[in-house]
Amino acid sequence: MMSLTNKILIAMAAGIAIGSLANSFDLTGGIIESAFFFGLFDIVGKIFVASLKLLVVPMVFVSLTCGTASLGGHGRMGFMASKTIGLYLLTTALAISIALTLAVIIQPGSGNQFETDATYQASTAPPLKDVLINIVPSNPVAAMAEGNMLQVIVFAILFGVAISRSGEFGAKIAKSFESLNEVIMEMVMILMQLAPYGVFCLLAKIFYTTGFDLVQQLFVYFMTVVLALLIHGSVIYTTLLKVLTGLNPLRFFKHIRPVMIFGFSTASSNATMPITLETVEEKLGVKNSVASFTVPLGATINMDGTAIMQGVATVFIAQAYQIDIGLIGYLTVILTATLASIGTAGVPGVGLVTLALVLQQVGLPVEGIALIIGVDRLLDMMRTALNVTGDSIVSCIIAKSENALDIEVFNRK
Repeated sequence: MMSLTNKILIAMAAGIAIGSLANSFDLTGGIIESAFFFGLFDIVGKIFVASLKLLVVPMVFVSLTCGTASLGGHGRMGFMASKTIGLYLLTTALAISIALTLAVIIQPGSGNQFETDATYQASTAPPLKDVLINIVPSNPVAAMAEGNMLQVIVFAILFGVAISRSGEFGAKIAKSFESLNEVIMEMVMILMQLAPYGVFCLLAKIFYTTGFDLVQQLFVYFMTVVLALLIHGSVIYTTLLKVLTGLNPLRFFKHIRPVMIFGFSTASSNATMPITLETVEEKLGVKNSVASFTVPLGATINMDGTAIMQGVATVFIAQAYQIDIGLIGYLTVILTATLASIGTAGVPGVGLVTLALVLQQVGLPVEGIALIIGVDRLLDMMRTALNVTGDSIVSCIIAKSENALDIEVFNRK
């Protein structure tokens, strides 16, 4: 019997092939376009993503409460949080450094005339002061209703610590949350069985509407971003995993294939989070006390893929407008993009918001984003796949340092 992972891979390949093939024909206004690509495929794809997102808030709150309740009494949460945030910031800084280096060498924006009908209006990134204040929820119910993940994380940690310090009463609540967590993970498994159909419909519609015309126009830019993503994933991640944990990177990537596929299909770390958490715990052997913190936090602030896009895009726009930002400018890009990965974590369309912020910091025209916005959807899918891989890598590293990694589960075939 075919495994679920292979079914999802086949569905992904079929969706890309059918969507791309249909895009090469003129189906505009026809019954195939309206009934399938903008009808059935669009409906199934959106319902699938919505069903994943509906699990995010309850899963994060319940799972993180369980994990914190088991750690809170030992005072490990603060130390673990510091290591996790530090590691996420390190990988983001490395990602944008790789992107800038490749872009300076390849020069994707030199010697070309770029045409676009798109326009871009920069959104305002919130000041760091407001971000820090807004991390603490004034109304946890409102935070859950709005899907404000940083606030949900903070409330879950406080609630878990309180449970761990409440003696007999806390133990009863903790047991209830553990039972509820098992039920939610079973819901994830139910959705996993429907994944091949959702992935197929999502990708068929995306590749039908996107096509590859703009990719041809921006081929050098597109491939520079892809190359940086591949280098970061295959070199930086595997090196960190091997050096800091001694684990086998090939086995790691084999286990997280479904997570990468979901990240690619949904282009959303939050929508992929239920699958990421289930895989990190069940296939990589990371204990819930660690995974319940590192995965939601990573989905919120880990932006390695986005940082790579920002690095290449900054150089591309500078070259397209023939503006030299110099060495200081590049160092500013690294610092700004790294810090912005936390500072704009709760903003919709976070990649383009932080790119606008970076461009403003180094004196480049924000309107240049219109040059690349046409291919950003395809690149967003790829960088999300990298982001969720980074969440899983960091979870393994932190778990190993906390003696919370089951090696037997990780090595299981």
